[in-house]
Amino acid sequence: MATTTPTGVRGDGRSGTTSDGAPMTHPQIMKALSGLMLGMFVAILSSTIVSNALPQIISDLGGTQSSYTWVVTAALLSMTAATPLWGKLSDLFSKKLLVQISLVVYVLGSVVAGMSQNTGMLIACRVVQGIGVGGLSALAQIVMAAMISPRERGRYSGYLGAVFAVATVGGPLLGGVITDTDWLGWRWCFYVGVPFAVIALIVLQKTLRLPVVRRDVKVDWLGAFLISGAVSLLLIWVTQAGDSYDWISWTTLAMTGGAVVLGLLFLLVESRASDPIIPLRLFRNKTISLASAASLFVGIAMFSGTVFFSQYFQLARGESPTMSGILTIPMIGGLFVSSTVSGQVITKTGRWKAWLVAGGVLLTAGLGLLGSLRYDTPYWHIAIYMALTGLGLGMMMQNLVLATQNQVAPQDLGAASSVVTFFRSLGGAMGVSALGAVMANRVTHYVTDGLTALGPKAVAMAHGAGGGGIPDLDKLPAPLRTVIESAYGHGVGDVFLYAAPCALLALLLVLFIKEVALRSKPAAHAPAATSAVEEVPAAARVE
Repeated sequence: MATTTPTGVRGDGRSGTTSDGAPMTHPQIMKALSGLMLGMFVAILSSTIVSNALPQIISDLGGTQSSYTWVVTAALLSMTAATPLWGKLSDLFSKKLLVQISLVVYVLGSVVAGMSQNTGMLIACRVVQGIGVGGLSALAQIVMAAMISPRERGRYSGYLGAVFAVATVGGPLLGGVITDTDWLGWRWCFYVGVPFAVIALIVLQKTLRLPVVRRDVKVDWLGAFLISGAVSLLLIWVTQAGDSYDWISWTTLAMTGGAVVLGLLFLLVESRASDPIIPLRLFRNKTISLASAASLFVGIAMFSGTVFFSQYFQLARGESPTMSGILTIPMIGGLFVSSTVSGQVITKTGRWKAWLVAGGVLLTAGLGLLGSLRYDTPYWHIAIYMALTGLGLGMMMQNLVLATQNQVAPQDLGAASSVVTFFRSLGGAMGVSALGAVMANRVTHYVTDGLTALGPKAVAMAHGAGGGGIPDLDKLPAPLRTVIESAYGHGVGDVFLYAAPCALLALLLVLFIKEVALRSKPAAHAPAATSAVEEVPAAARVE
């Protein structure tokens, strides 16, 4: 196997072949992708390592449920807004240089985040982190598409899926251990990814070789500003509505109206831009339109699972941050298995739609069953529900990108790949914001009901415990602790129940995607890409 050259994989440093013109072997491809996968590991680790530490972080910094949501949403928001820009830049500049820049941005954001003295400072640093992670997430798919044919890409997407799974399960576990270790503390959750990022920078410099692209550079900065503004305004409204102001109010009208106006201006600018950040003509392709919409709803499901499970296990079941990570292994195991197996099978058969449909069915079923969560639900039930959810996510995430990449010309590869990633991140950001608001509302409702049932004495104890932030269960008297645990258990169950219809919508959209045979040549070999490669001496043709 070590010397086998997969059919359709011809990638060198330059255009898919080695320096002597021979096809790359599987080990050569894996070597070229090693730094990229390490960068992806860093990106996912930064998103997951804080999940089990967040209750402790928000408690130490004196934050509220809204702060909890925004620490997650801020990174997703900046990642979402930056993704199309990274994709466009990858069509204009050195892809390797952009990956390295995104790693540096991530490192800077992480170091300062670890020094945060309040939730405002932490949220600002998470914005910087998100910009870097957005680059890593978008560029990983783009670089892989430039080297490997769609037919073979399923195999290597499976490897990326495996990296995703390891970082997703390892992040919460590592974050929990760090938080529970007295001589470290939660601040090291932000520092620990820095060495991995530095190593990734070095490995990328030594291993990644791609075509040098020479084009007239004209980045659509106005389009980037407008889409960022529209998304930001919408998410701020979703997060604050029902708390700072009513859902139906002049503030709501102003913010949603402003988001719509910015969105319409964005469409106008993109329709006239010579080099738009998101080419609107891409959406004339039915597959790209449907895959983007499906990714939006998959993002809601994916991020709701990773964000709210930590609150469930720590605040509804009283587990430590470390155990909270361990208990989510069934979901990550399902994701790991389905992403790797589907990638291998797609490579052999060239058929991918059945995996998307099956993933939609499993994801909908898993989230629907998770909607029945309560604080005393038997764990083996939860494990099955999480496994179904993970299996569904693994079958859908990478394969939606694969279906899109198979439909576009080489010069649009970066933009098209980032569009799907953009919608998935947008779905995650909107989902976390909206579901976080739902969570806060439902928990308050259930706590009120629980205290009323216990009587006036319980209400007095609740005021004695004080504060509207994340509760410390160990400091609560037994009757009140049971009320809080029950409220968070039921509240998280409601969150999943609201997320389930989104998975169903993703399934319905996938049903209408027409399966097109995967191409057997990588994007770098397509005829349209020829003019994009500068004819320079052989030694200077690689990044």
